[in-house]
Amino acid sequence: MKKETKWFEVEENESITACIERMEQQGFQIAGRKEEPLFAEVDGQPVPVKQLIMLKGIKEQNK
Repeated sequence: MKKETKWFEVEENESITACIERMEQQGFQIAGRKEEPLFAEVDGQPVPVKQLIMLKGIKEQNK
């Protein structure tokens, strides 16, 4: 069996639960999560704008 992996980004106005439901509709199960800060430069200094949340999905495929 082969496993397909895909990263899903939690959209701007989407809850984490809604993202998980979207993953499950495509046949993926949650396998991980990562968060990355998104910065903008203000007066030459980095300022955090928002937090990007990514969920890793795994789907088993039959050969």
